[in-house]
Amino acid sequence: MHKYLVKRMLMMVPTLIGAAILVFTLMHMIPGDICALRYAGTGGSFDAGLIEICRDELGLNRPLYIQFFSWLGGFFIGDFGESMWTGRAISEEIGVRAVLSLQVAIMATIVSVIIAIPLGTISAIRQNTWIDYVVRCFSIAGIAMPSFWLGILIMLGLLWTTQHWFGQAWIPPIQYVSPIEDPIGNLTQLIWPALATGYRYSAVATRMTRSALLEVLREDYIRTARAKGVIEKLVVNRHALKNSMLPVVTVIGIEFAFLMGGLVVTEQVFNLNGLGKLFVDSVTNHDYALTQALVMLVAFIFVMMNIVIDLIYAWLDPRIRYS
Repeated sequence: MHKYLVKRMLMMVPTLIGAAILVFTLMHMIPGDICALRYAGTGGSFDAGLIEICRDELGLNRPLYIQFFSWLGGFFIGDFGESMWTGRAISEEIGVRAVLSLQVAIMATIVSVIIAIPLGTISAIRQNTWIDYVVRCFSIAGIAMPSFWLGILIMLGLLWTTQHWFGQAWIPPIQYVSPIEDPIGNLTQLIWPALATGYRYSAVATRMTRSALLEVLREDYIRTARAKGVIEKLVVNRHALKNSMLPVVTVIGIEFAFLMGGLVVTEQVFNLNGLGKLFVDSVTNHDYALTQALVMLVAFIFVMMNIVIDLIYAWLDPRIRYS
């Protein structure tokens, strides 16, 4: 196991280097210049020499290969540099928002698991019954509805319900509250985007659970267990469900990695200043350094989630061995 982990960690390096080359090349192919955008935003005329001074200060006039290796070297030692737009350390810009995005991703993943595994299991056991049809309709509705649209419905529902029953409209707090400082305030703010996003991704996991469990229930060892007189509950829980979780774990893991930076519109609906919004702001402001750091952070999260998923595979299926 230890050799396998070391090998996977070493394989991360060329993967991240490839991602770095790709994002660096694409960012420098995008039309626009942060220095021109910075001075154009002040209005009126400005000296073109100011742009050159700005480019020299930001290091944009250096050869591209020097810029790349300087940035890549800093990334591998944890130094992301400074934001070209705000001048603040990128680690600070990301750190404040990463906590929020991480909490939403964890809460949404928990909601997704709580919904998907029981419903997918029931749907598979009661195949082609009215329960199966209801669960399938429920999952299809989740796939069809974007999470941001469901978030809008939740916000409107909260406004209408509180206005109707309590005489005063209520919406979740706008300013982020740390769960350490105020757990209740934090929960009332983030539970709604977690529910909207978790339901959306539970729909995919529910269908995956159902199809995987149906396939396992048709295996010979399941028939043997039933022929020996093992009760159906033990057949499902002890023999079938655990072996059917491998594709479900893969889906949930990939969804978690995506949630760390992919909730751009949902964050706008709930007015959350997370990594998704930071992505949009950095691209809008042509902040190459910040955008590159965010992309590499998401790439690192995806790579790490793949390793975690492989380890969970070995726990779920004893036949899998890593050496």
